[in-house]
Amino acid sequence: MSTAATVLRDVFGYDAFRPGQAEIIDAVTRGQNVLAIMPTGGGKSLCFQLPALMREGVTVVISPLIALMRDQVRALREAGVEAGALTSGNTEEETAEVWQALDAGRLKLLYIAPERLAAGSAMGMLRRIGVGLIAVDEAHCVSQWGHDFRPDYLRIGELRRALGVPLAAFTATADAETRDEMVHRLFDGETPETFLYGFDRPNINLAFAAKDGPRAQILNFAAARKGQSGIVYCGTRAKTEALAKGLRDAGHHALHYHGGMDAEDRRIVETRFQREDGLIVVATVAFGMGIDKPDIRWVAHADLPKSIEAYYQEIGRAGRDGAPAETLTLFGPEDIRLRRSQIDEGLAPPEMRAADHGRLNALLGLAEALGCRRQVLLTYFGEASEPCGNCDLCETPPDTFDGTEAVRKALSAILRTGEYFGAGYLIDVLLGNETDRIRDRGHDGLPTFGVGREFDKRQWQAVFRQMMGHDLVRPDPERHGALRMTETAHPILRGEASITLRRDLITKAARRPAVKALVSDEDAPLLSALKAKRRALAEAAKVPAYVIFNDRTLIEMAETRPQTLDQMARVNGVGAKKLDKYGADFLSVIAGEAAALHPARMKLAGKPAGSLFDRLQEIQLDLSRGEDGTGKFLNCTASTLRQIAEQRPRCLDSLARINGMGEQKAERFGPAFLDALQAAD
Repeated sequence: MSTAATVLRDVFGYDAFRPGQAEIIDAVTRGQNVLAIMPTGGGKSLCFQLPALMREGVTVVISPLIALMRDQVRALREAGVEAGALTSGNTEEETAEVWQALDAGRLKLLYIAPERLAAGSAMGMLRRIGVGLIAVDEAHCVSQWGHDFRPDYLRIGELRRALGVPLAAFTATADAETRDEMVHRLFDGETPETFLYGFDRPNINLAFAAKDGPRAQILNFAAARKGQSGIVYCGTRAKTEALAKGLRDAGHHALHYHGGMDAEDRRIVETRFQREDGLIVVATVAFGMGIDKPDIRWVAHADLPKSIEAYYQEIGRAGRDGAPAETLTLFGPEDIRLRRSQIDEGLAPPEMRAADHGRLNALLGLAEALGCRRQVLLTYFGEASEPCGNCDLCETPPDTFDGTEAVRKALSAILRTGEYFGAGYLIDVLLGNETDRIRDRGHDGLPTFGVGREFDKRQWQAVFRQMMGHDLVRPDPERHGALRMTETAHPILRGEASITLRRDLITKAARRPAVKALVSDEDAPLLSALKAKRRALAEAAKVPAYVIFNDRTLIEMAETRPQTLDQMARVNGVGAKKLDKYGADFLSVIAGEAAALHPARMKLAGKPAGSLFDRLQEIQLDLSRGEDGTGKFLNCTASTLRQIAEQRPRCLDSLARINGMGEQKAERFGPAFLDALQAAD
């Protein structure tokens, strides 16, 4: 039976597992119940796809979105794996093809949506096809505490009990509450073998910026990364359309995407984003969960995400191939006010609202961080780390000051005006602006009137924004968003605690440095040529470009410049099926022309047996007419040489028994062949 490492190399084209994959794959292959939490881009899908090839029966994969399932099925088929999906998006022909493969016993992975479990016929169908393993992708959707709750996920535990097979659940984002609920819902409280392999995505640069002309900020960010695939997330449908138009006007290929569009129009955007290089999609959070595109180079948020989990999930769509990726998240007081009001005005019970405020506080703490952002992010998920050197605050440490006195003045103004006003009115009080509203209410006679003239209006706006970010004040939905103090602020007001703020003058945002190059200047032209070849092949096959090879594989080709198919086979991501299908095409781009290989030799490309095959072929050529060159012409077929290279017989009798060899050829070539085999050990 093949080992996991052999399947990894021969089918998926990788020489080594990513951190955590080997242990998880071993547990799933052994039939253990497994809960695995791994960072996006850490290779979760391989952790159920590879065991499916090593176990008996069909592996049923429950996945939340049709686009995600279709992507994975397409990629598996490109790698030579029998996989199919039963979804509402199937054509009749596609569904018939899946059933035919199931009836013939060929299908190894069957993808279905959780909604299908509600159909009465689903259980009978799954019993009939011989399910050996259930894999649950995006398993956090089972949790009502999570940010992507799907009621149909609640049926999965019942399915596991009914079929009596092991279950492996995977997610990239889950706090302690969500993890506990996954165990309860999916495993009936039994403890699965649990793997927590961290949340760090070191290839992603993290950056936040206060809003100051957000449209221009996003356009500047995109301009420095022109020609790269990116996503811009917006809080409203109207903003997606306006910003996409702005990007197009600036010369980018950009489309909008939101839940108000026709289903067909959304599908077109998804398909184009998957297949086209350098396309930008401006979207609400409805976009992305089902997009298995590994070469998204950047993600920007034009508005603050809903929670730290949502932020992590959304930026995690960038750089899934492990190559450098960048993010930018814009935020302002209006974002904070909106998110607070959404929580307070929702129908959730009090304990869930409190938890949602806590998650928002964690995100605001990340936005207003004074040190390494990655440390703040990972601390929330229970991990420790050193300063990363790959976030905006590591690259440019912030200018800070003791903001205690400023915050106390602001809190005093809030209290003395009865907690009935927003930041704009309070700033006028602190600056001593004698407006009609202030005079009418008599607030020009307050002790706090005019005590804040050391700052201007923009600086006070930054102070109030940071106070909201530190959860010292919250908008009160019953008072039309007026700011009120929280318990956290009381120690500062009483002089029992201090606070450090950023000296944020909200100056005009400078353009961020140009994108980090994926390859050296020397290799950039070759990488462009390889991408052009990939695009042509993808368009001809009507598949996304990354299904042919992802960016990381092309980068390795450009850097290592393989000159033979043997060398090409050693590039990560080039499995046996893809080498056979695309190897010569890409080698011709790199080396000018592809060296033709006999199909029997092709099967050994990149393996030790390949070089041994070449040595046996040289010996055979030298001895084809005997040692003196006058004997009868004899030769072995490529298939026979392949068997010798793979089986490595140790004596003449074993050599003679190999199909196509016989005693006469064994006598002519045997001694030299055996010497070559011994030398190769």
